[in-house]
Amino acid sequence: MSGSPPPTGGFVRRVGLFQATAINMSQMCGIGPFVTIPLMVTAFGGPQAVLGFVAGAVLALCDGLVWAELGAAMPGSGGSYVYLRQAFQYRTGRLMPFLFVWTAMLFIPLIMSTGVVGFVQYLGYLAPGLGRTPGDLIGLGVIALVVILLWRGIEHIARITAVMWTVMISSVLLVIAAAAGHFSPHLAFTYPADAFDLTGDHFWTGFAAGLTIGIYDYLGYNTAAYMGAEIKDPGRILPRSVLFSILGIMAIYLLLQIGTLGVVDWHRMTDPGDIAATSVASAVLERTWGRGAADTVTVLILITAFASVFTGLLGGSRVPYDAARDRVFFRLYERLHPRHRFPTLGLATMGAITAVGFLIGRHTDLATLIQLLTTVMVIVQALAQIVALSVLRRRQPTLRRPYRMWLYPLPSAVAFAGWCVIYGYADRNSPGHHPVEWSLAWLALGCLAFAVWARLERAWPFGAKEIAEEYVTAAPAPDTERAGT
Repeated sequence: MSGSPPPTGGFVRRVGLFQATAINMSQMCGIGPFVTIPLMVTAFGGPQAVLGFVAGAVLALCDGLVWAELGAAMPGSGGSYVYLRQAFQYRTGRLMPFLFVWTAMLFIPLIMSTGVVGFVQYLGYLAPGLGRTPGDLIGLGVIALVVILLWRGIEHIARITAVMWTVMISSVLLVIAAAAGHFSPHLAFTYPADAFDLTGDHFWTGFAAGLTIGIYDYLGYNTAAYMGAEIKDPGRILPRSVLFSILGIMAIYLLLQIGTLGVVDWHRMTDPGDIAATSVASAVLERTWGRGAADTVTVLILITAFASVFTGLLGGSRVPYDAARDRVFFRLYERLHPRHRFPTLGLATMGAITAVGFLIGRHTDLATLIQLLTTVMVIVQALAQIVALSVLRRRQPTLRRPYRMWLYPLPSAVAFAGWCVIYGYADRNSPGHHPVEWSLAWLALGCLAFAVWARLERAWPFGAKEIAEEYVTAAPAPDTERAGT
């Protein structure tokens, strides 16, 4: 057993607290809330849609505490891959980390594709005559530009991310300020008669749909954890970046949702033919500060959407690299750029899948795409990772944990229940598309792929399990073993 964390595999620790938090927040607050506010209102059937963002924040906070403890204890490149590899190696060998990489190669690009769909959607406000084919070509061009920009060293990326984070904050604050100056409590707080009827199925179906949309909007609080090998002082910075980003985005989302509802009648957001249903932030600015201001802020929103795709592919491209380096995924993915030290094939593959997902999203419903990507990630990442935290506390008690979850195991239990609600209601909230069945089919295909891979590699179940507790220390340092920093 090693007495110190394993080497970073060629990565350089150059990302500090501000950059890590900015990476998380840029990924979280991309185009998401600007396109999902109308979806949230439609799901709940009124201004009580604010509950969806509150519920999503609670789930994100509880799940974020899982990420904070695991990320601080095992700051390797790959995030969930590292945690699942360490926790489940005792019984199922390399199965769980293989399945995580298998699903991540799908759900991470799908998340990015929704950002590009939103980008083109808001671009339609500036160019009302934009057709489907030109929109498709523009979206594909955006993805290509993101990949080109990421084909650089991490020191350049940190600076670019800080600039885009500033633009993101500016765009949301301008929308909030515009709404605050023309806020109508009557619009924001007049609810339908059955808005809070807890006895019927309508409320709970809407709540489950709203929770799915809400957690989708918060996704990204874990982006920096995927870059654990590139974070300075990860035991301190990773937990803080996760918590700071969730709390900051929660405040922004609530102000944005309530402010928007106080300016635009919620009935307009449920009408597919109304501009408020496709570009609600632009509708707020046009109504309050005029068309010129709406155009300007729409440009900032486009930059924000671009930033979210940028940071998402930045973190996601590191996932297959760590798995390939540990011989749990295709070996071609372990190659780093000889000069800039980033995983070339991981970035190229995720960029390509993002392009395919974007084209699919352009010809389907955005809400359905969100349901699909959420169900794909629930079983292997969300639920398995919560279990992994408890398994590691029992299996590796001497693992150095610079951060320990507050009120353990309550946040784990709340997060587990929340993810189960999302998964259980997915088919009902996306009738005719069967996201649960598709997610199970993808998981089954991953198990088959693992069997083929394990046979070729002579790994479990066709060989002996290889137990490697490389993050374990014989004696944790008492001055760094503290709760809740």
